[in-house]
Amino acid sequence: MDEMTKPQAASEEPAPRQGAGLLDRTFRLTERGTSVGREMMAGATTFAAMAYIIAVNPAIMSNAGMDRADLVSATALAAIFGSVMMGSWANLPLAVAPAMGSNVIFTYVIVKQMGMPWQGALAMVAFTGVLFLILSLSKLREKVAKDVPEALKIGIQAAVGTLIVFIALRGAGFVVQNPSTYIAMGSLRSPPVLLTLFGLLLTPVLVVRRVPAALILSIVLLTVIGFFVPGANGKMVTSMPSAIMSWPRWPTSTFMALDVGYLFSHFVVALPLLFYFLCAEFFSTLGTLIGVTGAANLRKPDGSIPNATAAFATDATASIVGPLFGTSVVTAYIESITGVQAGGRTGLTSLTVAGFFFLALFFWPIFVIIPSQATAPALVLVGVLMMQGLARIDMTDLGNAIPIVLTLLVTVLTNNLINGMALGTLSYIALEVTIGRRSRIPAMVWGLGVVFIVYAIVTAQIF
Repeated sequence: MDEMTKPQAASEEPAPRQGAGLLDRTFRLTERGTSVGREMMAGATTFAAMAYIIAVNPAIMSNAGMDRADLVSATALAAIFGSVMMGSWANLPLAVAPAMGSNVIFTYVIVKQMGMPWQGALAMVAFTGVLFLILSLSKLREKVAKDVPEALKIGIQAAVGTLIVFIALRGAGFVVQNPSTYIAMGSLRSPPVLLTLFGLLLTPVLVVRRVPAALILSIVLLTVIGFFVPGANGKMVTSMPSAIMSWPRWPTSTFMALDVGYLFSHFVVALPLLFYFLCAEFFSTLGTLIGVTGAANLRKPDGSIPNATAAFATDATASIVGPLFGTSVVTAYIESITGVQAGGRTGLTSLTVAGFFFLALFFWPIFVIIPSQATAPALVLVGVLMMQGLARIDMTDLGNAIPIVLTLLVTVLTNNLINGMALGTLSYIALEVTIGRRSRIPAMVWGLGVVFIVYAIVTAQIF
């Protein structure tokens, strides 16, 4: 660093020094012990770790009846907006993109299970973003972080992870319906099933061996193999793209397609879903902020997160803007840790990620032909990661263990997150009261229990 600050070095390369000086002042590079080159390399590393979302998010949400090509653009545009805002305002090495988990709930629970049109579901996500923004800018943020019991947080997250795994395997044909046992494994004589099986063996190996960009590498490899694997319809699993590159496509069919009227005319039914999205977004952001800033050694001496309000508000704003483009909840990605490990310490890392998402807009013809057999193994890994919180639960404490198990199993067996959340929450309240720990139940949980009872009555799920 002493060599870089010598006067003669500045006179030899004036233009780079001026540019570096501007970036240094803007992002506090020297203060955080990093450089422009290191930040850009970190951004490239982060993008490689999370680029799978450009393929996976459209593949999932297109099952809600939305145009897959438009969803590629909506995914990239939401990521660009969120990452630019995070980098320029919060100055943290956090990349932002549409959230895994929420997109599955959006498609398979809200639209396909409950019958809500995707336009109304987008309006609900945007409304959740508004609530999250209010929460982020107020003191309620700390209260919510303390009031939601750990058992419910972990149970809901693990349930979503399990649901992602089940839906991924079913979509790839690895799990099929069976009249006798309800579900069974797909035929191993089927080439697409064998391709999925190969991916399920390959992808964890790549991840465990810490191969850079393991998930996107797995998706690319399986997609290429799919060109030579016959599918059930007589065509190859992977079809040929119309082009390799093309001018970016504006998401015409999904842009500003929100149906706010539908949301408010079905508000009671939407209440539990609003709670899920709000909690999922809040605690996902909180956990990512804690993990990434800790890995980057950016926390203040008292342990607090720098620019936390800006980071939370960025996530909230991105979740308002994301549905305007046509995608579900947008959040900070834990994959940002890979960029931190590569030296990223500032918002310049996030801006670099946004730049790569912009370049991805030119390759949308490729993303729309990626088959479910290529994305399923990546989704399984994402689902497993969402279940890791189960390791923190004391299973000998039945007051915590039973609600978690009920939330997880009921969600998967009924293919409905709301059923799982309802039974998990109500069982938590009943057990805490029975055990004599009524004082430990926060007012928010009591209120949530009432919401689920009203929801059950309105939708005839119980009464």
